[in-house]
Amino acid sequence: MRKGMYEVESGIVCVDGFRLRGRKHSEDHLPNLLKDITIIVDVQSQADPQFRTTQLYTSMTAAEVRRELIAKKGYSQEELPTSETIATKLNMLGSFPKKVAEGQPQKSS
Repeated sequence: MRKGMYEVESGIVCVDGFRLRGRKHSEDHLPNLLKDITIIVDVQSQADPQFRTTQLYTSMTAAEVRRELIAKKGYSQEELPTSETIATKLNMLGSFPKKVAEGQPQKSS
């Protein structure tokens, strides 16, 4: 109410810092996290076999990606986000965990 009264009296519109509130993204705390996830997942990724989508499928789960980040990239257990967060980041990057099937022969009709 105080802000609205001040805006009416002065004629100046006050801008909130609403978007600056809340918890920061994990990329803000670890700036190289998305790049490191991409490097690890790209080795294991495959395109859609029928080329219907541009999604990449990987046989790695988020927990495996987390273990690889700790082993190969030198992150510690405490500083890395949880496996659920890494799964969200994988989806954001366009890489979806899926069991990669072997090529199957066509059925004869």
